[in-house]
Amino acid sequence: MPSERVLGLSADGEQKAHEGRKRGYNRMIRNIIFDIGNVLSDFRWKGFLMDQGFSEEMAMRIGRASTMHPYWNEIDRGVWTMEQLIDAFVSNDPEIEEEIRRAFVDTHGIVTPRDYAIPWIKELKARGYGVYYLSNFSAKAEKECADALAFIPYTDGGILSHREKITKPDPAIYKLLMERYGLVAEECVFLDDTPRNVEGAEAVGMHGILFKDKEQTQEELKKLETM
Repeated sequence: MPSERVLGLSADGEQKAHEGRKRGYNRMIRNIIFDIGNVLSDFRWKGFLMDQGFSEEMAMRIGRASTMHPYWNEIDRGVWTMEQLIDAFVSNDPEIEEEIRRAFVDTHGIVTPRDYAIPWIKELKARGYGVYYLSNFSAKAEKECADALAFIPYTDGGILSHREKITKPDPAIYKLLMERYGLVAEECVFLDDTPRNVEGAEAVGMHGILFKDKEQTQEELKKLETM
């Protein structure tokens, strides 16, 4: 399908693009790119910690040393080992070393599915859009929270940051996605719940929508469709 949405250099690619336009793909926005956490799934670090029996106060304290700290970005970058990362978390609050080490032995449940993810992707694809994902996501979460990624086979592809050793909002990760799938920036809209990541997409020429909920995002997509 990418050749139907983006003009290629070959005669075959141009013919497919022409056929795509006849079917209604001649719109400015041809590709929807999703973030994953808190967009297609829930990143519920506080609930995950409380599910393990930590009090709300302790969950917040662990969170400040880990998921809420810039060090958390390193797990998504995929360069540090988990041992290095946990040691860094502990350095933020040595008094709760035991709790921090216990908290992240198994991260199943820290990222959980959203029921609307697969139906929404199917709906967009039925309307002729290419659907991709671009997420800061760790190898550990990919393995232990696989149920939250059940939507991936329904997409046209995407990037999980740990595999590329780059995280949003580095311009390189947006450019890599476009190069890998033959996308044109002006024909893409990127959905993310973090302002700096949306700004990163806009900086490379994509349209950006700051995701708050599905309904708000659908309304903003409609506005882009009519431009």
